[in-house]
Amino acid sequence: MTSGFDVLAAIDLRGGRVVRLEKGEFARETAFSDDPAGVAERFVSAGARWLHVVDLDGARSGEPVQGAAIGGIVAAAGGRALVEVSGGLRSAADVERVLDGGADRVVIGTAAVEDPALVDDVVGRHGPDRVAVAVDIRDGLAIGRGWREGSPGTPPAALLRRLGASGVTTFEVTSIDRDGLSGGPDLAELQLLVGLGTGRVIASGGIRSAGDLRAAAAIGCAGAIVGRALYDGSLTIDAAMAAVTAGDSPAQ
Repeated sequence: MTSGFDVLAAIDLRGGRVVRLEKGEFARETAFSDDPAGVAERFVSAGARWLHVVDLDGARSGEPVQGAAIGGIVAAAGGRALVEVSGGLRSAADVERVLDGGADRVVIGTAAVEDPALVDDVVGRHGPDRVAVAVDIRDGLAIGRGWREGSPGTPPAALLRRLGASGVTTFEVTSIDRDGLSGGPDLAELQLLVGLGTGRVIASGGIRSAGDLRAAAAIGCAGAIVGRALYDGSLTIDAAMAAVTAGDSPAQ
């Protein structure tokens, strides 16, 4: 296994709480904590090196909403872990505000599909290390507004090629139909996108075990976002990190 594989612990925010959605649907929400900073502290103390923070209210409204909670998470991380933020980032000013607030990286989702010129702009301003793109896939198409059925889409490979030409080097790929269901990642789709060679592909959606992490690493993914499995106890930060650390023996 590779020591260069990143495990990102997900903290999804809605109404100031830490929640998880099933298949990206707001009506299928489970709340896990009223203390986002406390969740961040627990993950970082357990050894998490990356926190993946999603402002779900911002994603829905089209502008950041959970700024106070995100600030608390950044403070809790205290430089011990890197923090990336997504949700509602649809202008250069919003991106700059989040980065100035202490985030190490932003993740642009809907705007990457609907307004690719924004990606050109922010990558040019901040560099590819600080700007990733979320590729949310439903029914074989990359879509914006992933919580909304019937959103128009584009072939994922075409999107990666186009954004790779804009300088994007990190793509976070979510199978919406698997998200929050702990059914395993869509390895076939991930392997296809890794094979394009357009940048680092981070797996998201359905990660449930150390075996899923090893499988994602084996097909060339550069990392994986882990959400529900960390909250329901089926996976721990320790086990996740051990699964993808070079030289470790196979996990259970």
